[in-house]
Amino acid sequence: MTDTEDREQQADVTRRMLCFLNAPVAAYCLLRGVLPAPGAVRVAIRAGDEEHARNFLYEIPNGTVAPYSIPGLLRTVLTGPQLYSSSDVGEAMGMTLIRLRPQEIIPDPDPDPDQGRALAVVHALVGADGDENPFLVGFLMRGRGLLRLYVQRRDGAGIVGADIRLTETPTTALIASLPALVEEEQYRRPAPDDPHCDLLADLTGWQWGGAGPNGSSPDPTRW
Repeated sequence: MTDTEDREQQADVTRRMLCFLNAPVAAYCLLRGVLPAPGAVRVAIRAGDEEHARNFLYEIPNGTVAPYSIPGLLRTVLTGPQLYSSSDVGEAMGMTLIRLRPQEIIPDPDPDPDQGRALAVVHALVGADGDENPFLVGFLMRGRGLLRLYVQRRDGAGIVGADIRLTETPTTALIASLPALVEEEQYRRPAPDDPHCDLLADLTGWQWGGAGPNGSSPDPTRW
């Protein structure tokens, strides 16, 4: 892996772990940080009740597990007995350093995968146009794998509620195309039941290079 790829993975893991600053990774296990290391990412965890808590630093080699699988990997490690060789255990910054071997660990499934997918989308869109001209101004998880994104129209004439599916992580192409897609008449419909937007844009059937809801194909030169 090149240094650029390492940095990208480090940044991706950092973004995906942010939600655990306000919620335990596992019972009595709190996130303390995400640190860069040569060829790896390290996740700092404070485990145990306050009186008997210990600090651990779990090292995960880059390229061995997808960033979205790291929370599940950590839940497995933190909730079940694990055996480590002496060469996999060390110390750094006063924390017990444990070098994980992800290929030997079966990650716990995500108890709420839609939440992680929604977080990835929101993180990708927040601040896309800067604080002075924000594109994303709100969101709502609607159940059944649906996410409604509240976005500003380019001309500033109101807010569009854009519905997308979270059945699988939306592609980078969809996220990058949102500003153009919400301006397309073919996707728009009234929003009589949602007082938080002026129009709705139904993007639940959108596919890169495929047909839109009315059978029309998107023009790739526009994205």
